[in-house]
Order: sequence, then C-alpha cells, then structure tokens
Amino acid sequence: MEELEHINKSHNVSMLIYHLVCPAKYRKVVFEKHERIENEIRRVCLEIEKRYEINFLEIGVDKDHVHFMIQSVPMMSPKSIVSTVKSLTAREVFKNCPEVKESLWGGEFWTKGYYINTVGKMGNAEGIRMYIQSQGSEYKSLHTNQLKLFE
Repeated sequence: MEELEHINKSHNVSMLIYHLVCPAKYRKVVFEKHERIENEIRRVCLEIEKRYEINFLEIGVDKDHVHFMIQSVPMMSPKSIVSTVKSLTAREVFKNCPEVKESLWGGEFWTKGYYINTVGKMGNAEGIRMYIQSQGSEYKSLHTNQLKLFE
C-alpha cells in the first residue's frame, strides 16, 4: 500500500482518492469464516496495481463487506475503477478459494451495488468553496475602491 502523493502525467497532476465499499452477495458473512479470502483479495489488488493506474492505499475487510481506499488518475472513472476491482477480485477468489461458492449460490461474489466517495487530502469542501469564492478578491477590491478621474 502506497503513501499519498500526487500523480504526475504529461498534461496533468492529480490526487484523486476514493473510499469504495463492496458488500458480498446477499450480504453473506463470508470474510469472517474464510481468512484465505481476505489474503486472496489483497493479492489480487497488488496485481491490479501493476496492470492498471489504480493504487490501493488501504484495504479493510469486515464480516460481509470490504473497504478500499484507492488512488487513481482522471482518465479512469469511478465506475471503471469499481468494475475492475470487483470483477478481477471475484474471478480470482472463486478460482483460488472454491469453498466460497458453497456460501454464495448463483455464481456472484459481490452485490451489484457499492458505495464510493471521494477523500480529500488538501482540504474539505467548505474550505475549498471559500478559497474559490475569494479568488480575484484582491484584484476586485483594488479596482472598485479606486477613485475615478472622470465621474
């Protein structure tokens, strides 16, 4: 898992961080019973990092869902990140932990739904809102407070 740093590309610099929560299908308690599943998910995530511009900063496994803290680049939409993570982890868990199929009937590992939110490092929404609103205020106040010659 990597430390928070800006990602530098040829035409942009970004720090996009997401909190993703993926519940197991039917909200079944599968992670508590099978420690191998957690290890397999972590292993697959390290492989995803090598092939995609997705960095896993944290992975937390609960009884029936997994939390991911993910950093990626602007070219990847949140939906494509979710699809990549869910599809690759599910395929590998079913392949390498066949006992999971006994708990989850229907051949699906994750629910269709998920939760995703952005995570800020550089400031919260209110701080950024105030910063944006104050842009140009020094210039504006300088020009509105000037005496006019021909009034």
